[in-house]
Amino acid sequence: MKISDWLDEKEEDGVDVSQIELPTNMDFDENPDEILFFKEIKPCGFLCTKNHPFSKVERFGHWYYCKGQDKKAGIHSSKMKWRLFTKNKDTALQVAKTHIESVTQG
Repeated sequence: MKISDWLDEKEEDGVDVSQIELPTNMDFDENPDEILFFKEIKPCGFLCTKNHPFSKVERFGHWYYCKGQDKKAGIHSSKMKWRLFTKNKDTALQVAKTHIESVTQG
C-alpha cells in the first residue's frame, strides 16, 4: 500500500495524521515522488556517517512528509526528532525551513 493511500484511509477513519508514525518499513518500501527541501547541519565534514541535525520535505502523492532532528539534541544524537504530514505544500516548506533556521541560529 502506498503511503498516500494509507494516510487517506487513516484520515477517513477520523485519525489526526499530522503526527502519525508510519508502520515499520513503510517509508523504506516507497521512494518519495519528489524531495522539495533538504538541509543538514554537518560541522564534522561530509565523510561523517553519524546522525546530524536536518530538515526535509518529501512528497508522496498529495501528501507532504516533513521530518528532521533539532540541533539541541547535539551532533551524532538520535534524540529530538520531529515529523509532520500535511496536504499543504506551503505549510510543509514553512515548517521545515523554520525548524532548520531556528536550529542554525541556536
